[in-house]
Amino acid sequence: MTSPVGVQALIRRTHEARVLAVLRDRGAMSRAQIAPLVGLSRTTLSEITGSLLEARAIVVTNTDALSREGRGRPAELLALDPRAGQHLGVDFTHRAVYVAIADASHEIIASGAREHARGAEWRVRVDVALALLDDLERTTGVHYDALQGIGIGVSSPVSRPDEGSEEHRTLTGGPVITATIEDAFAARFDAPILIDNNTRLAALAEAEWMLGQPTRDLIYLRLADGCGGGLVVDGALVSGRSGFAGEIGHVTVDPDGEPCPCGKRGCLETIASLGALVSAATRLGVSSAAELAQLAQNGDPKVVELIAEVGTTVGRTLAILGTALSPSEVVLGGAVVGLHPTFLQRATEAFHRESLSLPGHVPTVRRARLGDDSGALGALVAAFHNSRLLPAAPAASLRTRSRKGAQIR
Repeated sequence: MTSPVGVQALIRRTHEARVLAVLRDRGAMSRAQIAPLVGLSRTTLSEITGSLLEARAIVVTNTDALSREGRGRPAELLALDPRAGQHLGVDFTHRAVYVAIADASHEIIASGAREHARGAEWRVRVDVALALLDDLERTTGVHYDALQGIGIGVSSPVSRPDEGSEEHRTLTGGPVITATIEDAFAARFDAPILIDNNTRLAALAEAEWMLGQPTRDLIYLRLADGCGGGLVVDGALVSGRSGFAGEIGHVTVDPDGEPCPCGKRGCLETIASLGALVSAATRLGVSSAAELAQLAQNGDPKVVELIAEVGTTVGRTLAILGTALSPSEVVLGGAVVGLHPTFLQRATEAFHRESLSLPGHVPTVRRARLGDDSGALGALVAAFHNSRLLPAAPAASLRTRSRKGAQIR
């Protein structure tokens, strides 16, 4: 059973959520204006707003002295603190850390990125991330006193065995993240922390980014150093029982193919990753990813045909998932997709040729709209949904104006 203290804390957070939501939607208001909208007594509202002011989640912006009629003390106008970072998204990629900070209205108020050595230890990566957040606080004026949720993406599969298992926070194929990422952020910030695979989080960002209506059902595949993916079904990111849902790169496409780091043979990653493409292009005299990209840009016919063949393989693989899941969109991201337009063209053709869909419900196949920071943005969306104060925002969580937030690199 929930303890009385737990119930009281939940009720208090619910009251705080209502006040923040009203200020988010309507702007600066007096306590008298807020009270009827949130259904709280003057005494309770005074306590709640006092707590939010102390946490620097809201600020006093002005008084109604100029507009009020009659006598009496002018009422304070309360508003969301524009410098308060309410939600934090962090993405630990292979070579850099990306962060994005949003306020209570879900607008990004600061963001940045910082590189580290490829394969750096987790402690080093965490130190880089925290130093970046310190720099953003110093240079932009953003603060983390009112932080309500943290989403963190990592460039490895995150397993989620049965609840209670000693392995529930183990990063498969890597170190236990308890003492490195989660504990480091918990020691620094008093906010709930959610950790997931960064490619899955990028899928969530692509589904919910505010470019028109959000996508309720989406298949996402990123083709770069590796091949990762994510599935969004009915607006929710799918993790599966073990946490491995969306690992499209490890679907077998050639049982007799090359060995894959996962232990199987012939996974999509052994054919469609950037490294696999470079390896296949060695018979054409290509020796590096940079050379492959240059030849593709110049339209070398043999290189373009190789890219086209891989595009066809990717499209056929995704067609199987498309028939099973019936998505609204199929999104392809990563460096491989950008090598030459023929990749997306062939992938689209193969997908539509081999997947099953009803007339009028044919999925759109498109290139990812977001860039290298997509994992951080997805982590931010996850933090929105996991917030202890504000209820989940409408599906299109991130505001379009947010792209103008202060940045540091």
